[in-house]
Amino acid sequence: MLANYSRSANALSSLLAQEGVEDKQVLKAIAETPRHAFIDDVLKHKAYENTALPIGQGQTISQPYIVARMTELLHLAGVRDKVLEIGTGSGYQTAILAKCFTKVFSVERIKALQWQAKRRLHQLDLYNVAMKHGDGWRGWHSQAPFDGIIVTAAASKVPQDLLAQLADGGVLLAPIGEQNQKLTMVIRKGDSFTEHVIAPVRFVPLIPGDIE
Repeated sequence: MLANYSRSANALSSLLAQEGVEDKQVLKAIAETPRHAFIDDVLKHKAYENTALPIGQGQTISQPYIVARMTELLHLAGVRDKVLEIGTGSGYQTAILAKCFTKVFSVERIKALQWQAKRRLHQLDLYNVAMKHGDGWRGWHSQAPFDGIIVTAAASKVPQDLLAQLADGGVLLAPIGEQNQKLTMVIRKGDSFTEHVIAPVRFVPLIPGDIE
């Protein structure tokens, strides 16, 4: 069974390469990460399809292409070291980030999801991730600044607290909008912020506050 899953992860990586993902480190991370470990048993047969899946609590595990593409975009923008993830969710995107960046900080508003994700990452021996239960809109002030910030839920506007936590030259990547969401890259240069729209996307909303 494990061999089958391993072949499936490799096949998914190959599919994403065909879809246009070129970053070798990202593709290697996809090939080496058991996506089925982040999904409930009833949906494991869909784990290596290029599609988003429900993970409970009204949340989803993102489409693998989006996970890979967002990670690749941070790399292309020059981010290598310290990354903040807003919305840990299942922990799958966190795992990919952990294999591509030196240190990952991840914030999740739903305590149960955060606990499950931490357990999964430890099972995969990924220990370069620090996790926090809290409001994603507020980020993680005490660990700022960050070279990169990746938001895995759609905000109605770019959260100002997150912009303030970007290092000079840092990059924020987030889906912005409500009905019409657009993956947006924001680059900080001193006190100036430049926005670039990447592509239309569809994410669950970034809700303020946290849930025990």
